[in-house]
Amino acid sequence: MQIRNFAQLLEAAIQRGPARVAVAAADEANTLAAVAKARDLGLATAVLFGDEAAIRQAAESAGVDIGGLTVVHVPNHKESVRAAVAAIKDGLADMAMNGRALPGHLVRVALEPEMQLRTGKLFTDVSIFEIPGADRLILISDIGVVVSPTLEEKVSIVQNAIDVARALGIETPKVAILAATEMVNPKIPVSMDASNLSKMAQRGQIKGGIVDGPLALDNAISPHAARVKGIQSEVAGHADILIVPDVDAGNILAKAITYFARGKMAGVVVGSRSPLIMPSRADPPETKLMSIALGVYLAMPPK
Repeated sequence: MQIRNFAQLLEAAIQRGPARVAVAAADEANTLAAVAKARDLGLATAVLFGDEAAIRQAAESAGVDIGGLTVVHVPNHKESVRAAVAAIKDGLADMAMNGRALPGHLVRVALEPEMQLRTGKLFTDVSIFEIPGADRLILISDIGVVVSPTLEEKVSIVQNAIDVARALGIETPKVAILAATEMVNPKIPVSMDASNLSKMAQRGQIKGGIVDGPLALDNAISPHAARVKGIQSEVAGHADILIVPDVDAGNILAKAITYFARGKMAGVVVGSRSPLIMPSRADPPETKLMSIALGVYLAMPPK
């Protein structure tokens, strides 16, 4: 069954849970509210790594009951990240989540060979969006990990996003490689990469989805815009996945959806042995809860 909204995702993740989440630098109110809600729903249990006094103070100030959640005192954020990631390696957690630490530090620690999380795949962010008026979830990648991807890295970004979409029940995801225009222009390197990715998918170098590009955002998601511009494509107007040119474009698009369009989002870093839950530190509890749900759904097998 294709998961089309966050209510369905949360229900499906609860059925697969509870998972064990190791939270790094857990002294952050919205993170604590999210993991407490996950505990109440039977979605996940949590081990909270960080300064114990700061964690308990943050919970008390926000009125969050952290009873039943384990607190492990680690005096600084960097060491709490290391402890949380090591919990996966040691079999004490199924995934790690960031609280107040710098997100990039969590990825760097997870990439260390001794943490045993590498799988040979590129670590990439895959975020999903529930947008008012849309009949399905939209995936966007990469908005948070690979800053300025090469063509080779974009291949991995596309493949990782397709794999997540298929896990969500989208049998043959339609992937739009975004650029400013749908025309291939040698003066616009992004459009050249998009064209190459589309051809690579046709040749079987990217598997499991239909890839087309370059496509502008309007004709990637709007059938009307695609018709007006005369674009003949299985993807145009019906994209399930939007691949952005770089992290700047992705981050701006994601925040525009959430702040202007009032869309909801969830995101995880994939490519590792277990998902890394890395919401923005400013995200509300609902976003962090849905990111936990996405991580649980991807990490845990069906019962």
